[in-house]
Amino acid sequence: MALIKKAGTTKSIGAASKMTNDNGEEATINLDKSGTKRNIATPAMQPGVTLQDRYMIEGNLGVGGMSVVYRGRDLRFKDVTRLCAIKEMHQSAPDSNTRLLNLKNFEREAGLLAMLHHPAIPKVYDFFEENGRIYLILELVPGHDLEAVLDDAKNPIVEERVVQWAIQICDVLSYLHSHDPDPVIFRDLKPSNVMVTPDDRIMLIDFGIARNLIRADRKGTMIGTEGYSPPEQYRGLAEPRSDLYALGATLHHLLTAADPRLEPPFTFQERPIRQLSQSVSPEVESVIMRSLEYDLNDRWNSAEEMKEAFLGASAFAPQHTAGTPYAAPTARPRGKESSTELIWSFRCEDELRSSPCASGSMVFIGCYDTNLYAIDAKRGEFRWKYATEGGIAASPSVWEDFVYISSEDGVIYALDVRRGTKRWTFRTAKSARSSPRVTDRVVFVGSDDQHFYAIDGLRGTVIWRHRSWMPIRSSACITEEAVFVGGNDGHIYCFDIRNGSVKWKQKTQQPILATPAFADGLVLIGSMDNNFYALDHEGGWPVWRFRANHYLNSSPTVVGTRVFFGCTDGIMYALEIKNGRVAWKFDTGSQIVSSPHVENGRVYFGCTDSFVYCLDAGTGDLVWKYQTNGPVVSSPTMLDGVVYIGSMDQQLYALKG
Repeated sequence: MALIKKAGTTKSIGAASKMTNDNGEEATINLDKSGTKRNIATPAMQPGVTLQDRYMIEGNLGVGGMSVVYRGRDLRFKDVTRLCAIKEMHQSAPDSNTRLLNLKNFEREAGLLAMLHHPAIPKVYDFFEENGRIYLILELVPGHDLEAVLDDAKNPIVEERVVQWAIQICDVLSYLHSHDPDPVIFRDLKPSNVMVTPDDRIMLIDFGIARNLIRADRKGTMIGTEGYSPPEQYRGLAEPRSDLYALGATLHHLLTAADPRLEPPFTFQERPIRQLSQSVSPEVESVIMRSLEYDLNDRWNSAEEMKEAFLGASAFAPQHTAGTPYAAPTARPRGKESSTELIWSFRCEDELRSSPCASGSMVFIGCYDTNLYAIDAKRGEFRWKYATEGGIAASPSVWEDFVYISSEDGVIYALDVRRGTKRWTFRTAKSARSSPRVTDRVVFVGSDDQHFYAIDGLRGTVIWRHRSWMPIRSSACITEEAVFVGGNDGHIYCFDIRNGSVKWKQKTQQPILATPAFADGLVLIGSMDNNFYALDHEGGWPVWRFRANHYLNSSPTVVGTRVFFGCTDGIMYALEIKNGRVAWKFDTGSQIVSSPHVENGRVYFGCTDSFVYCLDAGTGDLVWKYQTNGPVVSSPTMLDGVVYIGSMDQQLYALKG
């Protein structure tokens, strides 16, 4: 048997162990592999039983320590089948005080769920007592819990998918921890309490031991699941950073398939993720291991901060581990496959995530080796490079004889187009991943310092700035009177181009990394909430909305009556601008974060399967695809019939369009 270490009182762990908190109170902690207590109920109700003359039992969904969950149907909806989850409280404890406590916990769960409203939290429909038992009627969540997903996989889950789940969980934890007026601590985050739906959405289930936040120095009952619970929770203390530890333990389990319930508690630092799974990137490992620090003051300060760290670490594209060859997933395109002519390629010193800008006789592209490169557009010959102090994920813009670029060193650079010499710099307080956009001498750019800036393109001085509440990594869409940009706070902003005043802002449910497009009086933009929005440009209200199957980070391109954009569900979409109806869609089978370029009746874009695609803009049929040696998250540009695009294999390609 293992021992619980660093808790208030050390006891042996067994099938029916009790743990004592610093107040001398005893409380059972979940110890078995399923994360549930041993004395569980046996489903008592058979299919066909009806409660309240309304809810009919259709089958059993699961059994917990103090409850049974059934699949049910709401009979009041005669013409449709409305399913629900029926949670029945089960009392098996012989002690009357314990039974009373269980009843209060069950009632508290019902009251808690009734006041919470978030897409990742099941809705509560009803709460009642019948035949001496208490029932809670909940939204039925389709899918499987993460423990079942891991068991079915029989191997660690791939990093890309786990990070996407992690971001969603951080989002719902942030909602709980900042709930007004009473913040909520979940206290039992683990794979079996996280559902994943068929469209890969996350839902938190089982709020049985969640509670409102109390003073951090006030001790409560020691409760949770060994292996996932943080050390302070063993002492009866819980606060928001306690949930972050449990999240880190859950992610560690998913990425390594190493069950923390089978290891001594609080020993994650002895088992770094990459020691068990080399396919996980160092950046993602670092984010998770910080959440698993024994001292809660060494963890992330908030779920929002942890979410931002994941966004910065993953970039929603597979990370390349040094010395490991790229493994390109098999694509599933339609139509006859053919390639195109490679005109030239230029090799940089690190990954190319930036998108090129072609102007005059030159192509400019930023690289993670910290340099902005200027390459001869016709021959692919090196002209000059300028070194910043950080990697470059943003894309350059050219205006007159200036080329502008943002860097992760937090600086906006203005360089001479011909020689690459510095004209001016403008420093923000944090990394700048938004790509500068320039019109009429004004440079518009966002920063991770939560500001959006309008900068004089000749002198590098601020004209106006706007403070948001989260980083701005989207780039600007500019019209004569307004500037449209997305924020990591989930808002689409419309600024007055003259003074930066907010004309309107529209909230989505997740961060916006894509750049808006403007056409026919509509602002068109995709969000990480899986939705593509068409907003009225004057008032910001939605005209129509299209739901994709996954995150939308690809920026839309408008040509004629259609808008084109890619999605991390692997599909390139063409929608009718007027009503959002699908004109066609093309499935690559791999994530698309590259933004399409449409020219001469063709759609060009990159894909994480390592291919550059060319489709017929009218039909969506494949014209050609060209394979690189790494994922392509860069977006293409064209000049004189030549397609320029970067790849994470460190090369800039010039392809015949």
